[in-house]
Amino acid sequence: MRGTLKTTTLVALAALLLVVPSVQAKKMYRWVDENGNVYFSDQVPPDQVQHKRETLTEKARIVETVEKAKTAEELAQQKRLDALRKEQEKIVAKQAANDKVLLSTFRSLDDMEKALGNKLASFDAKRKVIEGNIERLQSQLLKQEQQAAEHERNGQKVPGKLLDEIAATKQQIGQSNQELADHHSERQNTEKAFRADMARFQFLTQANADAKAANSSLAASNAGNELGLFVCQDAEQCQKAWKLAGEFVAANSSTGPDVETEKLIMRAAPQQDDDLSLSASLLEQGKVRQIFLDIRCRQSSLGNELCNSAKVKSLRQSFAPYLQSGLAAQQ
Repeated sequence: MRGTLKTTTLVALAALLLVVPSVQAKKMYRWVDENGNVYFSDQVPPDQVQHKRETLTEKARIVETVEKAKTAEELAQQKRLDALRKEQEKIVAKQAANDKVLLSTFRSLDDMEKALGNKLASFDAKRKVIEGNIERLQSQLLKQEQQAAEHERNGQKVPGKLLDEIAATKQQIGQSNQELADHHSERQNTEKAFRADMARFQFLTQANADAKAANSSLAASNAGNELGLFVCQDAEQCQKAWKLAGEFVAANSSTGPDVETEKLIMRAAPQQDDDLSLSASLLEQGKVRQIFLDIRCRQSSLGNELCNSAKVKSLRQSFAPYLQSGLAAQQ
């Protein structure tokens, strides 16, 4: 039995199914073709298998749904999307591991403040050693240059050994100055990373959901609109785009914040069928930086339907243009 019916006949046909003798015990399939025609049959013809179809009981209840076959372009897009999600999963897993270490290492923010204070004190002590060494070398150079000047005043040739010593001392001073600059940079990076850990610790341990809601922002950039992917031109642009992406994630998610780092911004897991939980991750492939947007829905039939909807597709497609527009406005 194969019939072509418009959607308006569905109710009547569903009623008809109710009186089909159960003796036949055959499965009934329903599908809609590309022209919007609705079909009912106990067999799916080969030229119709590409469409999404539902399996119905004798009471017209849906017991199984088979999604429509994907085109070659859709399959290629899905393959790339899966690869991006794997990269994002690595970032999420790394963040979870870092969170576990953080919570097992420190008991409170006060503990972290003390630990940071000790780290910085150690850096400052080493800085004083380097500065002391530079002062010693500068004093040594001054004496060596005075000796060379004394030789010249006496009309004597400056000994080659002394000239070599002066050159060596200048080289040591240069190396020590570079060491001091590197040390200063390392101290800044250490403090920045530690304070980021402190902010994360506070987020993980605070019980007030309203306070958590205040902890959100940052994320994303340009390329494949279909994938929700933005490719950065350079590090500076990526930094600006990451902030814009954070705004996009916050504005379009219906769940609260969960993770916010330099490489991952993720909202809390969806709890309701109509929840949308967005995340943005910063991926690096060689020298190319990309910001990837992903969208999660609740694991339910309605949630899956939402994630496959035109609304979510449109949201993903609007991600890169949103970043591009925001970046253009900043120029």
